[in-house]
Amino acid sequence: MASKDTKDAALDATVHNTEHVKTGGIASTMDPERRKQVEKSLKLKLDLRCSFFVIIYIMNYLDRNNIASARLQGLQDDLGINDVEYSTCLSILYVGYILMQIPSNMAINLISRPSVYIGTAMLLWGMISTLSGVTNNFGGMVAVRFCIGFVEAAFLPGALLILSKWYTRRELTTRNAILFCGNLISNAFSSLVAAGVLSNMEGTLGHPAWRWLYWIEGAITMLVAIMAAFILPDLPHNTRGFTEEERAVAVLRMTEDVGEADTDSEGQSVFTGLLMAVKDLKIYVMMLTFTAYVVGLSFNAFFPTLTGTLGFPRIPTLLMSAPPWVFSCIVSLINAWHADHTEERFWHIVGPIIGGLIGFIISMATENTAARYVALFLQASSYAGFIVFYSWISSSFPRPPAKRAVAIAMINAFSQLGNVAGSYVWSMKDNGYRKSYGIVTAMFGVTIAGCYYFKVILQRLNKKIEEGEEAWVTSGDVAAETAKVEGVSVEEGIRLQRGFRYLV
Repeated sequence: MASKDTKDAALDATVHNTEHVKTGGIASTMDPERRKQVEKSLKLKLDLRCSFFVIIYIMNYLDRNNIASARLQGLQDDLGINDVEYSTCLSILYVGYILMQIPSNMAINLISRPSVYIGTAMLLWGMISTLSGVTNNFGGMVAVRFCIGFVEAAFLPGALLILSKWYTRRELTTRNAILFCGNLISNAFSSLVAAGVLSNMEGTLGHPAWRWLYWIEGAITMLVAIMAAFILPDLPHNTRGFTEEERAVAVLRMTEDVGEADTDSEGQSVFTGLLMAVKDLKIYVMMLTFTAYVVGLSFNAFFPTLTGTLGFPRIPTLLMSAPPWVFSCIVSLINAWHADHTEERFWHIVGPIIGGLIGFIISMATENTAARYVALFLQASSYAGFIVFYSWISSSFPRPPAKRAVAIAMINAFSQLGNVAGSYVWSMKDNGYRKSYGIVTAMFGVTIAGCYYFKVILQRLNKKIEEGEEAWVTSGDVAAETAKVEGVSVEEGIRLQRGFRYLV
């Protein structure tokens, strides 16, 4: 006899597919001019609501990386920790982050209101982050950092999954770039906020300024979390604030993008997507490549320290840490827009990496202050390729969504090992971190090689598609399933499948 949970899951799947049939029928019979108007309205509303992800990402990185600014104001001395222990405080966050990402994304793929899920997770990490301001020793800081990483794991993979459920492959890179601007802006903004708090709050109510930094930023995070639960979109078929026509077009757009309904079949269990992802060779190539990329980008957590090698006092150092990230944000938006416009991925990833390599080489080759500061701009701009890489993940594992959810989480979670390693890469201070720069230079080289290999894999798959061979794992008759879900004929379902190609 079936359990209550099994019956409930089956009922949810039936309701979900019923909604798709209803909306699919509306969209498929809509007048082209009317559809154009509805799609314009849909994207405007969606862009406005998804832009809130940027604010969340800013707070995400502020809470994660404010330890670097706090270090400049005496955190390390007050807690009595050495350089190795400080690196452990950095790396332990990613242990919790790695452990929770796959379970979290498997869960969020099943939840009808992901906005509430992400808002709740943010509220929790904001509360935990404030506890950083009351720690008194190495053990306390390690415990808090681990818990922050564990809860923060829900945000980025979840946000990427939600965006991939709304935007087509040709729109996703630009939207991901806007999302990741939250990361880049936070690197600039954190330095400015830290400069203000650390220069004015020292000794307030008898507490060091670095503790106030945690308390103030944690409180802001909790306020934003409450707003997120009401502002963020949910799924195309059930989001509040959209008309029935807009929801119908949203569902059909995603079907037309890949030629297959963006929904899991009724017979798939929670672990079906996990099994499908584990069997896909492409995931392992991306996991290793992305990890090397993350090691190469590990200078991010040490950016105020690297800026400090220019020899300026503490507050000017914090202020000088901001402009490179503003520059990086501008480069990233332009690069992402062009990647979507040209529907090209490889060179839009490798190009910024080459710019970062030039920055690393300058930092190793000269003691000139101006040249080393320019090098920091080039290093920060290498994040532009990182953003395109995330879109490459989503577009390379298009269906079913259960597999895409696990793929995003697996690759992102594994790549965090790069942050763990990166925490120790920058412990080599001799000669202006030249040995550290040598390591990240090598990692960028590995990243370029991995991207090229992945490009070759996708080109071969595209050739198989042209030859009529199956290019990705599906279950059952895909055309018939798509026709059923979208409320169209089987012939129309077959038409929707034509023309799909992996973006390289």
